Amino acid sequence: MADENALTLPFTALRSTDTALVGGKNASLGEMIATLKETGIAVPDGFATTAHAYREFLRRNDLNGAIARVVGARNSNNLSESGKKIRHMFDKAEFPPPLEQEIRKGYRQLGNGEEISVAVRSSATAEDLPAASFAGQQESFLNIRGEEALLDACRKCYASLFTDRAISYRENQGFDHLQVALSIGIQHMVRSDLGGAGVMFSIDTETGFSEAVLINASWGLGELVVQGSVDPDEYRVFKPLLDNPQFRPVLERRLGNKGNKMIYAGGGDEPTRKVPTDESERNAFVLTDTETMQLARWAVIIERHYDRPMDIEWAKDGETRKLWVVQARPETVQSQRGSQMLKSYTLKDKGKELVRGLSVGEAIATGKVCQLASPDEIGQFEDGAILVTPMTDPDWVPVMKKAAAIVTDHGGRTSHAAIVSRELGLPAVVGTGNASRVLKSGQEVTVSCAEGDEGFIYEGKADFETRDLALEDIPETKTAVMLNLANPSAALQWWRLPADGVGLARMEFIINNLIKVHPMALVEPDRVTDDSDRQRIAELTRAFDEPTDYFVETLARGISLIAASRWPNPVIVRMSDFKTNEYAELLGGRAFEPKEENPMLGWRGASRYYHEGYEKGFALECRAIKMAREVLGLSNIRVMIPFCRTLKEADRVLETMAEHGLARSQSGLEIYVMCEIPSNVILAEQFAQRFDGFSIGSNDLTQLTLGVDRDSDRLAGLFDEQDEAVKVLITQVIERAHRHDCKVGLCGQAPSDHPEFAQFLVESGIDSISVNPDSFIRVKEQVAATERRLS
Repeated sequence: MADENALTLPFTALRSTDTALVGGKNASLGEMIATLKETGIAVPDGFATTAHAYREFLRRNDLNGAIARVVGARNSNNLSESGKKIRHMFDKAEFPPPLEQEIRKGYRQLGNGEEISVAVRSSATAEDLPAASFAGQQESFLNIRGEEALLDACRKCYASLFTDRAISYRENQGFDHLQVALSIGIQHMVRSDLGGAGVMFSIDTETGFSEAVLINASWGLGELVVQGSVDPDEYRVFKPLLDNPQFRPVLERRLGNKGNKMIYAGGGDEPTRKVPTDESERNAFVLTDTETMQLARWAVIIERHYDRPMDIEWAKDGETRKLWVVQARPETVQSQRGSQMLKSYTLKDKGKELVRGLSVGEAIATGKVCQLASPDEIGQFEDGAILVTPMTDPDWVPVMKKAAAIVTDHGGRTSHAAIVSRELGLPAVVGTGNASRVLKSGQEVTVSCAEGDEGFIYEGKADFETRDLALEDIPETKTAVMLNLANPSAALQWWRLPADGVGLARMEFIINNLIKVHPMALVEPDRVTDDSDRQRIAELTRAFDEPTDYFVETLARGISLIAASRWPNPVIVRMSDFKTNEYAELLGGRAFEPKEENPMLGWRGASRYYHEGYEKGFALECRAIKMAREVLGLSNIRVMIPFCRTLKEADRVLETMAEHGLARSQSGLEIYVMCEIPSNVILAEQFAQRFDGFSIGSNDLTQLTLGVDRDSDRLAGLFDEQDEAVKVLITQVIERAHRHDCKVGLCGQAPSDHPEFAQFLVESGIDSISVNPDSFIRVKEQVAATERRLS
């Protein structure tokens, strides 16, 4: 342990055990510089004033008694007045000469005699501890240059120990005001004003998925990302494949608006200033894949070193393009969350969508909107209202504690609003861009964060269902029980379920919800005549060299996010199965789709893949699968062909896929076929020779066996997946496929709705059953009970 009587200490002399001496922030910086340098992690050098120095500062200026009197006399109604009085005392206080001399000396040594720019950060002895959250209560000052400016910034750091939010925080946490000391970190500035900066977590912040690193990035100094006043880029990286140089496992790259950046000021009293970004900056990603993976590797190293998930600030020097870690502290929400219970929220009906943004948390809340511009308006806020505001900072915490949900115009998943919402257990939708304009105080709304990455605000109070899913004592089964998934971001919500993989990942959901553009409109853009579609397509593809790259990369990363959630178990991805009327609704789609009287039986599934009207679009789908498996590294992905009517069609599709680099068995690729047409059952043995497995689509198989339009209200009473004719076909395909060692699964809702149907499938010898996540535990128990009875 470092000398507890020292006034200042270089970071190189500090270790994580010195928290009581220099606070968690500075102790962590010293620990990383001393122990992680050999791993390649770069941390800017610096020095810290100690807790002893702070107490000497108080003693020199007789502040202990004065602070105690002000704090002792205050009540909840004069918090602001008390804080102002104490901060004024610090403003007039003088540094003890020995402390002033050491700060000046440390600054000169850090700059080798030159007047360098430094960051001056507060590190309280009760901040950044594993059990203490709401970090960032004290101030930081950037681009401080010169000894006098440094001393002034240090004095302001000391005073910030008594901001209103810091006083309130300590009282809520049970810390004695005079037992908390403050250390100041003086750290060499990284020229991220010319580059970029941000925050990363070594755990997924929304779901606790431990195999992902989440990174936020924006141009300029990182303060705007932390504050939540900018909408940053967002990246997710898959940890298990990071050490394989063959792969680039960046699962997600989301382009943020990045409307402003913080840079060095030219002079005057303010060392930094906020300026608008230009169009090229808004349309470009801050980080390359190589830089993203380097940061993710560092996050993993830091996490392993501290043996806990970590919250890390980073910066990229715009002059050298070198990456740096400037802070690291324990993550305090997901790492302390219990893992034996999942709470599932399901919307049963909903009103008109009003606003959308990034979702924080996985819950749903209803209430009246209360729009506030400042935390000073707390008196106007009713308990249980929906807080709507442009952005939040630590001063907002007392208001946020009263809210049922939080909605902000700006910010990403690592912004203040997002972090505090998680800590409070509140759903939040951040980075909406327009919530303050659209939502009105007193308006009843529903805030939904239970639909994946995007959060939605709906008009009125929606009806929703809440279920608790217990994870302990889930029985093991011989029959694989898998999940049906479509939304990549929602896949991570279910990572704790002990499923045997994904039996159906719907590609068309990713195309419809993430890509939004008809693939042929990217291949042949001149055929798109609708001006609004052309404008929207240009906006969506603006960060990509080629419009088709937007389709391929977005689809590949979406598929990979689903595959990562179940790694290394198999994930079966069904190639697109839109009907023509659904394809036409995509941006630019009307130029490429015929009008059909019965799209359900029309140009869909396999018949599109080799047809001249869509073969170039299918080529993009194949490129995405190849990228997901061979570039991102998710080799647990299998491919499935839907609605394959004939053997000749099967051969043509397989030949077309091979031409696009997706040959069966090459690089371990397995290709399945949907069994949803009677011809698939009648010729099951011949299909089994061409494919590695069948997945029974019970909806279409029932429709085509009974001749019942599954969308017809008038025929709804006839549509029955348990009809004897359907069950006979299911039994037959299982028997025939198994003769050729071909696997058979079923993906459909029937096993979830009807326990006797799940029993029938197990009795028939099916290899796997794939169900919706909220039905998983119930079906798993049904399967286990049937297997026990049959054994």
